[in-house]
Amino acid sequence: MEEECVSEEMEEEKRGFLNNNYGDTMPLSRLNPGELGRIMAVEGGRGIRQKLFLRGLFEGSVVRVISCYGPVTVEVDRNTVSIGRGMAQKVMVRRM
Repeated sequence: MEEECVSEEMEEEKRGFLNNNYGDTMPLSRLNPGELGRIMAVEGGRGIRQKLFLRGLFEGSVVRVISCYGPVTVEVDRNTVSIGRGMAQKVMVRRM
């Protein structure tokens, strides 16, 4: 998997995130429909990170929750993506 291009501001935000031990972040599954969030980290191994990356869900992505009943459905880069609740629990976001 290639390394993403991340701005200096995002790197600083990520450092603060790691130093605060998740600070004001939460799992993606806890956002309500219509809310926006920035993905701060994906907790999991290479397999889950790759599956999410291929769907456009990686650190720095901005997502909007469409539905959180059953599978979690989000919009990312004008695409609609549905993932299971277990997978959504591993995606840590900061509410925007």
